[in-house]
Amino acid sequence: MIDPTAFTRTGPLMDASSYPAWAQHLIADCCEAKRRVVEHEFYQRLRDNKLSQVAMRHYLIGGWPVVEQFSLYMAQNLTKTRYGRSPGEDMARRWLMRNIRVELNHADYWVHWAEAHGVTLEELNAQRVAPELAALAHWCWHTSASDSLMVGMAATNYAIEGATGEWAHRVCSGQAYTESFPAPGRKRALRWLALHAEYDDAHPWEALEIICTLAGTQPSRMQQAELRQAICKSYDYMFLFLERCLALDLQTQRTPAAEWVG
Repeated sequence: MIDPTAFTRTGPLMDASSYPAWAQHLIADCCEAKRRVVEHEFYQRLRDNKLSQVAMRHYLIGGWPVVEQFSLYMAQNLTKTRYGRSPGEDMARRWLMRNIRVELNHADYWVHWAEAHGVTLEELNAQRVAPELAALAHWCWHTSASDSLMVGMAATNYAIEGATGEWAHRVCSGQAYTESFPAPGRKRALRWLALHAEYDDAHPWEALEIICTLAGTQPSRMQQAELRQAICKSYDYMFLFLERCLALDLQTQRTPAAEWVG
């Protein structure tokens, strides 16, 4: 028997109109929370190479758990799937298996970026940063471990990957930061940024397609609310992270000799 509420995409992958009306409303409802992240002053200062080294070190150290554990978030969501139980789960299963290895490589590239700023792996793992910089990783772990498959993927693969691609593109749109690295090591230092700055990155849209396939064309209001809350919470924790890093930068710019722990 054909499910009248089943969703199968027929339009272009990266076009919001290809998805159910409820998903289009979801995108619109979360737009402002996402904008605060993508257009944050921290990334403008990074693009223009105006950040202090103290702020940049804290950013790289604080962001490390999310990058290092992102494949684990995906693995936790993978454990929620069962082969043949639904088209959405089968789609999620294949997609997560295929992309987990990609995320493992991204951890290497983040380490290279950190090394270019004088941050060692030991410092990344020590995590001597303010609580605001740890909150995003805790949230990602919580939602991936505790929430439904579609909510966990919405919070991580859709929200975080989507916003990250957009802010990375903005940072790489200028030359001040990218050209601040010596030419011989520039490609290695910027590999993580360059990969995420690809404006045609399909990953968040692929995640949205999986979410819509899982939810169908008529999810309950509660399901829609859960998705909205999870997506916006990811954006909000990203914003909190950036606000703390920007505050460190502004404080350090006023007192250059200070050393900040967190």
